[in-house]
Amino acid sequence: MNEKFNQPYNPKETEEKIYKFWEQSGFFAPEAHQPRADNPNEGKTFTIVLPPPNVTGSLHMGHALNATIQDILIRYKRMQGYKALWIPGTDHAGIATQNVVEKQLKKEGLSRHQLGREKFLEKVWEWKEKYGNIILDQLKKLGASCDWSRTAFTMDENYSKAVQEAFNHYYKKGWIYQGERVVNWCPRCGTSLSDLELEYVEEKTKLWYIKYSLKRGGNIIVATTRPETMLGDSAVAVNPKDERYEEFVEQSVLLPIQNREIPIIADDLVEKEFGTGAVKVTPAHDFNDAQMGEKHNLPIYKIIDEKGRMTQLAGEICEGLKVLECREKVIEKLKELGLLEKEEDYTHGVAKCYRCNGIVEPIPSLQWFVKMDELAKSAIKAVESGRIRFHPQKWEKVYLDWLKNIKDWCISRQIWWGHKIPIEGVNDVMDTWFSSALWPFATLGWPDKNNKDLKEFYPTQVLSTARDIINLWVARMVFSGTEFMGKEPFSDVIIHATILTKDGKRMSKSLGTGIDPMGLIEKYGADATRFGLIWQAMGGQDIHWAEEHVMAGKKFANKIWNIARFVLERTGISNFQFPISNEFSNLKLSKEDKEILEKLEQVKKSVEKDIENYEFGQALHTLYDFIWHDLADKYIEYSKNNNSAETLTVLYFILYTVLKLLHPFMPFITEEIYQNLPSKNADFLMVDKWE
Repeated sequence: MNEKFNQPYNPKETEEKIYKFWEQSGFFAPEAHQPRADNPNEGKTFTIVLPPPNVTGSLHMGHALNATIQDILIRYKRMQGYKALWIPGTDHAGIATQNVVEKQLKKEGLSRHQLGREKFLEKVWEWKEKYGNIILDQLKKLGASCDWSRTAFTMDENYSKAVQEAFNHYYKKGWIYQGERVVNWCPRCGTSLSDLELEYVEEKTKLWYIKYSLKRGGNIIVATTRPETMLGDSAVAVNPKDERYEEFVEQSVLLPIQNREIPIIADDLVEKEFGTGAVKVTPAHDFNDAQMGEKHNLPIYKIIDEKGRMTQLAGEICEGLKVLECREKVIEKLKELGLLEKEEDYTHGVAKCYRCNGIVEPIPSLQWFVKMDELAKSAIKAVESGRIRFHPQKWEKVYLDWLKNIKDWCISRQIWWGHKIPIEGVNDVMDTWFSSALWPFATLGWPDKNNKDLKEFYPTQVLSTARDIINLWVARMVFSGTEFMGKEPFSDVIIHATILTKDGKRMSKSLGTGIDPMGLIEKYGADATRFGLIWQAMGGQDIHWAEEHVMAGKKFANKIWNIARFVLERTGISNFQFPISNEFSNLKLSKEDKEILEKLEQVKKSVEKDIENYEFGQALHTLYDFIWHDLADKYIEYSKNNNSAETLTVLYFILYTVLKLLHPFMPFITEEIYQNLPSKNADFLMVDKWE
């Protein structure tokens, strides 16, 4: 027996070496697939696209869980004989990357405007070449068996052609237009933002109750968290079912400070329970208000500009002030006029830019939009028809609700890093999500429809991703796939659990509650880290992170190592090559031999079923229980007093089969043991037959 088994298992000595073996073998690429006459899946492909992390990113726990799920699937399918392809890549992350480079320039006393657009973009490319692949290198440490030769980047030359082709296609159909709409605006970054680029931070503030004087006499009390925006009010709104205000509807009030007459309207968007049930309507600076404004044909008063300062329409007392300065002035003036009824403590979520942490203002802005009516219909049909299935199924509702209430998509950004909108005189770039919506087919060579990869590997089969981008990414990939390829981009969507702190809160680097998976890999090894992640991923519930499960994974790896040592010691005394087959009809098996073989077959079927149903945690629990209890505690103990050829053969067969079943979950240690087996079917466990 190999002397290395006399030493405890050391992942640091093993994992880097094994990964290099895998890369050198070429088996990550589907071209290395070797046809087999006995392969029931011969001729079938299985494709996954890695959700492209930002080039600015480093591996966090969500990435680690998602990558492990995808690696389990691709390794399982590869061993099953599929021509398997896992496409990696990164997203250019327009605002995030520009922000990082601008911060670097600031340290040098420079700004992007001083450099100019061309020189600034050169700096961004330099940064990308130096730092942009950090997260992909970290995925390798985790064991991700992607085809790195196909690594894509959303600003690659070929990918850029795809983005331009998509824009031109929509434009020719009349689905892209320019218009002024209320958008999320970051005054610091000077650009519109998508919903995902916002972070809602709970802040303690006040709820101010303001008297609006009725034209007929008396007052109606309006509650607001943003008294400064009342300067742009177009109406007061109540819920049509609110009996308290039936007689007020269609009357008029005098807007305080501005002394402008505005109507009282009834609208279902008003929550009867908020404040007094009467709310101010500022169509220029609130998304719900904009919706009400459009429905009721209300005038729009833009009182906050792109720099976050009050405009001339805000009136003399606030013109030129910052928003919070204006708030103080308005409150002071309302008190002076005797129109501030009361104020009370209130906590609510304030939208902030996820990069600069500045407060985001909803403001009307001239932007480019994609009409969503027809695209949304195709994406809805894909799921309602059952052609795309969500796992867990409950996430279908989130997807469908968003699409059924969708607004036109703002695709323009006022930054420099990104795909320029291909219209003369326009300096805007496209929303990062516009390019990533094309990911499942642009990574395969589209718009070249004759591309070999595109013909062979589209559509992909499974997408695994996080819940927070169901709308912004998953839905957009679905309608992009149906629009440009005539087929949905995947058939199954796995929405993996969110990893929370032990007490159930969101992990946060800034608050010091984030866990670095690279630290876990360094401390316990990649297999143990993968074990800890998947062990806790049960039943679609969120994970309250517990590091002890990674420690348990390390102990489990040691247990497997010790089992392998025992089996190889025992079987090493024999002079014959052990058959790697489940054909035992010619052997005189004991009751114990038969029981363990029957149990192994049950476990194999159970693991297969769980993987196919994306119940990865359950599959790992089943394997753990079998290996630790049925194999180690029972059968190995039995075999210590039985040196028959039959028992030795069964021992070897079980070890061999266990390595295969466990390989997708814990690839490094299983491959290391496999490489030291005296008899095996393939050069690498990762391409051995699953059967």
